[in-house]
Amino acid sequence: MFGRLLMFFITIPVIELFLFLTVGEWIGLPATLAIVLLTGFLGAYLTKSQGLRVLNRYRQSLSAGRLPHQEVMEGLLILVAGAMLLTPGFLTDTLGFLLLTPPVRAAVVHRLKDSLKGRVQLVVPGMAASPPAQGPAAPRSVSDGKVIDVEVVED
Repeated sequence: MFGRLLMFFITIPVIELFLFLTVGEWIGLPATLAIVLLTGFLGAYLTKSQGLRVLNRYRQSLSAGRLPHQEVMEGLLILVAGAMLLTPGFLTDTLGFLLLTPPVRAAVVHRLKDSLKGRVQLVVPGMAASPPAQGPAAPRSVSDGKVIDVEVVED
C-alpha cells in the first residue's frame, strides 16, 4: 500500500509538470496561467453548486426516513473533485471535472458499492442484524453472536 501511494505522489506531479511544459510551450505562459486560474474558480463554483444539490438530497432522504448512503458517497466524491480542481494541473482538473458530472459520479458510486458489498455490514438500532455474508470477504465476529452481560464496578 505504501509503495502504491509513493508511486502515486511521485507520478502525478511528474505528469502535471510535463503537461504544464507541453501546454505552455504550445499556447504560451499567459494563456496557461489563465487556464489554471479559470479552472480553479470554475471548479470551486461547480463544487459548491453540486455539493449543495447533494446536501439537499441528503436532507430529503433523512426526512423521508431513508438511509442517505448514496448521497454520502456522492458528497465524498464531490469533496475529492473539489480538492482536485483546486490543485493546479491539467490532469487533476480533468479528473475533478469528470467527478463533478453526475453520470460519471454515479458510475463511480456504483463501482464503490460493488467493491464494498460484503465488506460492510449495516446494523440499525432496534433491528436484528442480518447474518454475515459467506465467503472470503465475510466479516468475522469476535463473539460469534453470544451476548455477555457485564456490570461495571467502580472502586
